[in-house]
Amino acid sequence: MAQTMAAIPVFVAVVDGNSFTAAADRLGVTKSAVSRRIAELEEDLGVRLLHRTTRKLSLTEAGDRYLEFARRSLQEARLAEDAATALQDLPRGRLRINTPMSFGRLHVAPTIPAFLARYPDVEVEMTMDDKFVDIVGGGYDLAIRVGRLADSTLVARKLAPNHTVLCASPDYLASHPAPVTPEDLLDHNCLRYSYYSEAGEWTLLRGDEAQHVRVTGNYQVNNSEALREALVRGCGIGRIPRFIVDPDLAAGRLRCVLSEYDLPAQDIYAVWPERAYLPRKVRVFVDFLAEQGWAPFWDVERDRR
Repeated sequence: MAQTMAAIPVFVAVVDGNSFTAAADRLGVTKSAVSRRIAELEEDLGVRLLHRTTRKLSLTEAGDRYLEFARRSLQEARLAEDAATALQDLPRGRLRINTPMSFGRLHVAPTIPAFLARYPDVEVEMTMDDKFVDIVGGGYDLAIRVGRLADSTLVARKLAPNHTVLCASPDYLASHPAPVTPEDLLDHNCLRYSYYSEAGEWTLLRGDEAQHVRVTGNYQVNNSEALREALVRGCGIGRIPRFIVDPDLAAGRLRCVLSEYDLPAQDIYAVWPERAYLPRKVRVFVDFLAEQGWAPFWDVERDRR
């Protein structure tokens, strides 16, 4: 029975990742260890849970039934762990964090050493990925989200505003007259961030009026720092967060365009699954992030534009 219970997180990770390799990466073990654990589980139960082919995995009928109870068992185990660890005097254990690539590298990662020094019994595992992830399905304790939050059961705490700007390099603007109206963007090479929900349509606000412009350009990329590099090198005009380009604006490597218009407001949040008992490791990390006071670094005065 103990061996079967220990295999439940492995089985759920294999199903969620749709592969032994993804499960091994998530659990921090080898692929062979995952394969062996699943084989032992099937032998203990006396049924096959997974169909295996060279291209994909799929659940058998027995596996589909088992998954329902396995998820429930895993959730109950996590709730039990939360209830116990919520009473810890000192936070401890593994803290799994998901954060966007650029914000994580520029602003979260530099804070981790100080957090670990303050809480040496916490082990941080941080994944930086610009793709939207399922926090619960991915087994994360919390995530950093940039943008407008969709309705969900997640709990959210605002950490800072996220202001975005339209900008280009002086070299680009020297050879391409700066746009005066939003419609002028149609005559420019507009560089786009792939994962932005409105990558092909930029919204500009002036008072109560919103203008929507379908933009085009010869470069689209799924990483904001790569977008920033193209902007600095004079490839075009881009829509990009201040937390990435504020040093470039201050140094004159980039200049804002259409600065009399605003872009839709967004914010930066810490989000985590709703729980009856929030583990102390999560609570202290969210409080630690809130202490950072990030906003003044990129929430600069309008005249810097």
